[in-house]
Amino acid sequence: MSRVYNFAAGPAAMPESVLKQAAAELVEFPGAGMSVMEMSHRGKKYIEIFENSRAAFNEAMGIPEGYTTLFLQGGATGQFAAVPLNLIDGESYVTAAYANTGNFASAAIKEARTFYSVRVVADSGKDGYTYIPEVTGVLPTDAYLHITTNNTVYGTRYDRLPESPAPLVADMSSNILSEVYDVTKFGVIYAGAQKNIGPAGLTVVIVRNDLLGRPNKHCLKILNWTEQAKADSMLNTPPTFAIYLAGLCAKWVLAQGGVSALEQVNVAKANLLYDVIDCGAFYTNPVKKEYRSRMNVIFKTPSEELDAAFVKEAEKAGLSGLKGYRTVGGMRASIYNAMPFEGANALADFMKAFEARNK
Repeated sequence: MSRVYNFAAGPAAMPESVLKQAAAELVEFPGAGMSVMEMSHRGKKYIEIFENSRAAFNEAMGIPEGYTTLFLQGGATGQFAAVPLNLIDGESYVTAAYANTGNFASAAIKEARTFYSVRVVADSGKDGYTYIPEVTGVLPTDAYLHITTNNTVYGTRYDRLPESPAPLVADMSSNILSEVYDVTKFGVIYAGAQKNIGPAGLTVVIVRNDLLGRPNKHCLKILNWTEQAKADSMLNTPPTFAIYLAGLCAKWVLAQGGVSALEQVNVAKANLLYDVIDCGAFYTNPVKKEYRSRMNVIFKTPSEELDAAFVKEAEKAGLSGLKGYRTVGGMRASIYNAMPFEGANALADFMKAFEARNK
C-alpha cells in the first residue's frame, strides 16, 4: 500500500524524508553501534543528539537569548497544570487571566482553577467558538494572560496577538513552527509535539528566564520548570527518541527555507481549501473569515449522511483522517507543515468532484 495524504489532527503527518532518515538510523545510529532508543540519556553520544536537536529547534523557532527551551513529557495537558503552578506563586501573584477560545483553552482554564483563582477575560464559547474574542480586563497584577494561538477543534486562529500588561503565555501546540512569531512577545510558549514538531511523547516549553524561580509550594518537581532547567530537561529520563526525531524535523524546517518559507506554503494550502468551501453553497465553514485557522480547516456538507459519505470516499481515494472532532462533526483537514501542497490540492480536487456528484 502506498502512503496516503494524512489529514489527521494529531498524531499527524511527518516529513517523509525525516521518516526515511529515522528508518535508516533506527537499528544503528551512525557511530554509536546501537539505536537512539537504546542509548543512555546520560551518555556522550545521546547528549550530542539532544543538544543538536535543541539547537536546531531554537534556530527554527528564532529563540533569542534570555529564554530556556525545555524538552519534557506530559503533553500540553500536563502544562495546563504546570503553568499556574510555576507562575502563580500565591504571594506576589494570586490570579491569572485566560482567553476561552475553544476546547483546549477551556480545559486549560478548568485545570488552572484546580489550584488558584483565574479570570476569563475573553470568551467565544456562547457563539460556538466561531471567532477570536477581544481580550479586555487583564491586570498588571495578573501572573499572566493565557491564550491558545490556534484552536484545533474549532478551526480558529489569532490573527494578531492581544496586548497585555501581564506576561503572555501561549499554548501553541497546533501551529508552532507554521508561521513566524516574535518570541520576545511571549513569557512562555508551550506545545505538544505531535502536530508540527515531531512525534507524540515530547512537549516543548519555552520560558523567559525571569519567569523561572517562582513556582508555588504546590508545584510538583516533575512539573517545575526551574528544576527542569537546572537538570537540563533530564530530571527524569526524557523521551529520547522523540527528541531525536524533533531535531530531524527542525532541520527539515530549516532546509525548506525556515518558518517564513513554510508560512507562505501554509497560507497557500489553506486558501486553496477555503476557496472551494466559499465558491458555492455546498460546503460551509462557520468561522469568521479573519479568524480562520491555517492549520485546521473545518467544513460540512448539507447533511450528516453526506459528511459520512465524504469521509468514507475520501479514505478510499487516499485522503485519510478527515473526520471532524466528535463534538463538532463534519470534516476537518489538518494541513500542518508536513502536508505538501500537492496533498491540499488533491483534497481540493476531491471536494469539487464530490460536490459535483452530490448536488
